[in-house]
Amino acid sequence: MRVPHRRAAALASAVALLAGLAIAAEVRAAPAPTEEAPAPVARDAEDFGASCRTVVAGSQVTAYCQNPYPTTDRVRLHVECDRWWDVDVDSAPVDVRPTDYAQLTGRCWKEVRSAWLTHQPAEQPPGP
Repeated sequence: MRVPHRRAAALASAVALLAGLAIAAEVRAAPAPTEEAPAPVARDAEDFGASCRTVVAGSQVTAYCQNPYPTTDRVRLHVECDRWWDVDVDSAPVDVRPTDYAQLTGRCWKEVRSAWLTHQPAEQPPGP
């Protein structure tokens, strides 16, 4: 009856030994760390734009934006109304400076089909 326990113990020891060898082989294969300072990271094109969320409540749309980046972001709210006769809304551009907060609103007479924001660097003139 003791034979199965010895086999299980031997099997567990073999698995632990093989796992240790596999880990040691990977450690040896890893490149050695260099003493050079890391190269400066180029500023990414994605490091721009205020973080915004939109809330639609009935026919009213509100966008809340906060800019975590060091450049000013020019934000516009666009609202597309569901009814063909309802006038769509494009807000005036709002400059959201670094660490600043902005709130933009728009509305339809009836239902809102969609709402979105556009972002543009403040150095560029606002587009149509």
